[in-house]
Amino acid sequence: MSVASLRRAARESVSGLPREFWWLWTSTLVNRLGAFVATFMTLYLTMDRGYSASFAGLVVALHGLGGVISSLVAGVMTDRLGRRPTLMAAQASTALSVALLGFMEHPAAIAAVALLVGMTSNASRPAVQAMMADIVRPEDRVRAFALNYWAINLGFAISATVAGFVAEYSYLAGFLGEAALTLVCAVLVYVKLPESRPDKGADAAAADAEVGLGTVLRDGRFMGVVGLSFLISLIFMQGSFGLPLAMGAAGFSTGDYGLVIAVNGVLIVLLQIPVTRFIEHRDPQRLLVLSALLAGYGFGLTAFGGSLGGIALTVCVWTLAEIINSPTQMGLVVRLSPLHGRGRYQGMYTMSWAVASLVAPLLAGWVIDRFGAQWLWGTTALLGTVAGLGYWLLMRNLPPAPGADGTAPAEHAADGPAAADPAPGSGGDPVGLPLPGPAVSPAPSSA
Repeated sequence: MSVASLRRAARESVSGLPREFWWLWTSTLVNRLGAFVATFMTLYLTMDRGYSASFAGLVVALHGLGGVISSLVAGVMTDRLGRRPTLMAAQASTALSVALLGFMEHPAAIAAVALLVGMTSNASRPAVQAMMADIVRPEDRVRAFALNYWAINLGFAISATVAGFVAEYSYLAGFLGEAALTLVCAVLVYVKLPESRPDKGADAAAADAEVGLGTVLRDGRFMGVVGLSFLISLIFMQGSFGLPLAMGAAGFSTGDYGLVIAVNGVLIVLLQIPVTRFIEHRDPQRLLVLSALLAGYGFGLTAFGGSLGGIALTVCVWTLAEIINSPTQMGLVVRLSPLHGRGRYQGMYTMSWAVASLVAPLLAGWVIDRFGAQWLWGTTALLGTVAGLGYWLLMRNLPPAPGADGTAPAEHAADGPAAADPAPGSGGDPVGLPLPGPAVSPAPSSA
């Protein structure tokens, strides 16, 4: 491919997106450049503070529990208060709690503040995802979510390297650095991002009553997607939990694990944008089925990866699944979310990942200790098969996304993205599905 072709492809990948999206994208990148607590929490507690591995595990679990608690609350706030105030409040409180954590001495205080950090840092996700859905045209959403996911991984790749050197000097400097960068994000939101919540007009109270958390729970198709997201999350999170445990038990070093897991970040940075260009207007049902199978069997192949190179090849397989799944599932979640309930729907979706972050390490540890790593990789293959079948069933008879057939979309960000979104609880068209009541990279994007 010539240089001119590469330039044209890059230009087409980023063209046509509104200015507000790029400020939101910048906020995401800056936020991930400061990611320190989630990356180095375990090392900080065990190596710097001298606590036991079990206490470190408890603190990490509390951090995840905070995300579970805040997901639904932040979703409601996103719909009721607005995207911008929720995002600003989440980022300002995250900066304060992260800085506070660096000064905590007593174990109980550390555990309590870690719970608070988990709550505040996850509270921004429903607002970011809802705002992105508000300001980006339907036919551009998969590309927008992919670019945001690319920013997450680029920022994390840089921060993990820099923060490692910072941690050698001072863990407190790392905490304060993350707090400062999170405050920069809050300032960016305040200065550059207008409120994007669609106007409810005179029927604001009725709209709030119409789309409550009960509406989300009764939406059979959407809750099915949430359940499948939980299964996919369990699979992808084995890259952080099951894989290092299995490699350690097989005699590999921590440096070996660092090398193979680096393949994941490098491939996402290199391939996310070109792969998204290829899949952007393809059938999301087939893409999600394919990504589920690639994820499940990619991890499943680890059972046969006896060498470092063999394990690295399996990482390539499930990384491709992650690249396909993340923007496609996020686009599906937006399609199934009613206009005035996007915050609540995104909060429920975010919670599926937060719950998986609690369950995944327990699953990995229990299966490896009781049965061995081979059974863990067999379990991931089974989960991928179940998720693939689930996506195929849930997306039958789902109407095409606006603009997916090349026609003009029914909603535009400039006019308020209202017309083409399904009514609350409709989930598109549930024909043929026995749903209870009226009728998605891995990691959700964050800022």
